[in-house]
Amino acid sequence: MNTLFAQVTGTAAKAAPAQARPAVANPPLANSPVAVPPLARIFVRDLVVMAVIGIYDHEKRQAQRLRVNLDMMVLDRQGQRRDDIADVVSYEDGVNIVRDLAAQGHLNLVETFAETVAQRLLKDTRVHSVTVRVEKLDVFPDAASAGIEITRQRG
Repeated sequence: MNTLFAQVTGTAAKAAPAQARPAVANPPLANSPVAVPPLARIFVRDLVVMAVIGIYDHEKRQAQRLRVNLDMMVLDRQGQRRDDIADVVSYEDGVNIVRDLAAQGHLNLVETFAETVAQRLLKDTRVHSVTVRVEKLDVFPDAASAGIEITRQRG
C-alpha cells in the first residue's frame, strides 16, 4: 500500500537519490550556433466555406459550413523591403487552397481536409510550418463547433 501511495503521490521519486534519477540534457542556449531563419506569421481567421464532408448519408448529400483558420510561419523577407506581393507568401494563396478543396467534392473526414490544406501550403518552400484548424459549425445543435487542429512543419 505504501508503495502504491508513493507511486501515486510521486514521493518515491522525491526520495530517490540523485544518482538514481535519469540525467536531463541541458536545454540549448539562446545563442547556440544553430541558425534559425527569421520568420513572420501569416494568418487567416474564421474563413467559412461550404463543403460536402462527413461519413453519414445526409452529410454526403448536402454541403455544410466549415470554419477554417490558417496560421503559417514563413521566411521573413528581411532585406527585401520592396512593396511587391512577389516578395511574400500571400494569405490569399491559403484562402484559395481552402476554397478549391471545399469545391472539389466529398471528403469523409475533417482530418483529411486539414491534412490536405497543410500539405498544399507546405509546397511553398518559404512556408516553415502551418497550423490548420477545421471546424464543422452545424454538427451539434448544442455546440458552437467540432473539428480538428493540426500543425505540420517542413523537414
